[in-house]
Amino acid sequence: MGSTFGSLFRLSTWGESHGAGIGVVVDGCPPRLSLSEDDLQNDLDRRRPGQSRLTTQRDEADRVEILSGVFEGLTTGAPIAVLVRNDDARSGAYDHLKDLYRPSHADFTYDAKYGHRDWRGGGRSSARETIGRVAAGAIARRLLADHAGIEVLGWVSRIHDVVANIDTAAVTRSKVEADATRCPDPLAATAMTEAINAARLDGNSLGGIVTCVARGVPVGLGSPVFDRLEADLAKGMLSLPAAKGFDVGSGFEAVSMTGRQHNDAFVPGPDGPMTATNHSGGVQGGISTGGDVVFRVAFKPTATIASTQDTVTVDNVATSLEARGRHDPCVLPRAVPMVEAMALVVLADHWLLQQSIDVLPT
Repeated sequence: MGSTFGSLFRLSTWGESHGAGIGVVVDGCPPRLSLSEDDLQNDLDRRRPGQSRLTTQRDEADRVEILSGVFEGLTTGAPIAVLVRNDDARSGAYDHLKDLYRPSHADFTYDAKYGHRDWRGGGRSSARETIGRVAAGAIARRLLADHAGIEVLGWVSRIHDVVANIDTAAVTRSKVEADATRCPDPLAATAMTEAINAARLDGNSLGGIVTCVARGVPVGLGSPVFDRLEADLAKGMLSLPAAKGFDVGSGFEAVSMTGRQHNDAFVPGPDGPMTATNHSGGVQGGISTGGDVVFRVAFKPTATIASTQDTVTVDNVATSLEARGRHDPCVLPRAVPMVEAMALVVLADHWLLQQSIDVLPT
């Protein structure tokens, strides 16, 4: 089971939705980085369940514990082990799922591949696994902010058919966090809230898009051919639960443009060449240009819904399912810190790789 991600800045997540806890081991973080549990807790609070009426009401504080790799407020260079305990699992709510497969979940595929699955909340396929990623992302955030001047910021730009009108350059963390939807467009946020609540009352769910920008990314991160920066970002994003699509810069809209429209002309900049536009999303030839890295991640509607659905039992007998338990009617508000975390981990890995390159003088 692939639970490790990264090259130099490497994380290994562990734990199940209804096990004793969830965690991560981060290897490759440089020593003497100022780090505390508070640095991790802020992002985990943004990911945790029960934070608003728009999310699952599972009541988890998600209090983080750093078990190793930090001494007297500084990283030691040793692996950083992080633990978050599960306190409100209520596994009995999943007893009715033990002998059947939920539509569009990992139940059938896990059973087919491994011959054994944890049916309590989905086990490793649950979005609760992302606690470890968000904790690792918080470590990467501190590293990149303190030593590389890189900021990563995500927000909800679409839920179902409600599309926000947002100036990417003007988005701030305070604007994103001002509303429970994590959409910085107040009018769209209100419409999104209404849509999510309507779907929840109807026993249904909604999907949407998270947009993310990385500012201050230096020139040179990423490398051809298989380690392109956008390729690693895509792998990180599409590894998130419920993620179904990824594009960078102009993305799929590029197909409706001509070369003259799409090409990013170079102009003199204060620190060297820069692009006048950013249709490439801050990456050309798999290597960062020094401009903002901008990408989007599409998330499907939550698979668990409180409506009757056709399915089969583990013995391949037709039956129906009306799911019970506590579930997000829309994953988008809680997906924002997950998207940021995977972007931070990828950027930290590539930034450290770039530091290891010694270019011979001309």
